[in-house]
Amino acid sequence: MMKLRFAPSPTGNLHVGNFRTALINYLLAKKLSGHFMLRIDDTDVERSNLIYEEQIKKDLLWAGLNWDSEVKQSHRINKYKEVLDTLISKQLVYPCFEDPEELNLKRKAQLSSGKPPIYDRKSLNLTDKEIDEKISMGKKTSL
Repeated sequence: MMKLRFAPSPTGNLHVGNFRTALINYLLAKKLSGHFMLRIDDTDVERSNLIYEEQIKKDLLWAGLNWDSEVKQSHRINKYKEVLDTLISKQLVYPCFEDPEELNLKRKAQLSSGKPPIYDRKSLNLTDKEIDEKISMGKKTSL
């Protein structure tokens, strides 16, 4: 069985781009006798809001887009941490030392020069010694 999903982030109201994605996936799931899942992407704790989540659901129901199942990404955080720990133990991830402001400036520079906003992997080239130095100097990391 084909499973399609719509994964809105409850950080604002549903807009036409979101609705388009939901509609296409819903119609395809129904045409193929598949499964249409509503996956609430609520892992942005600071910006996610239950009011937006409820309004998104109301809007989908108003449009006749009924989902077969619902999942909240926040309920899977422990699973994500397990997978991250596995990747760390296999040395398949590396720390990023840029703060959000630095990353935002890089994104803006890429966009203004007509390039897609893709992380340049600057931290990937750091040696173990450089990583240890940054951590010992109190530089925050993210993976």
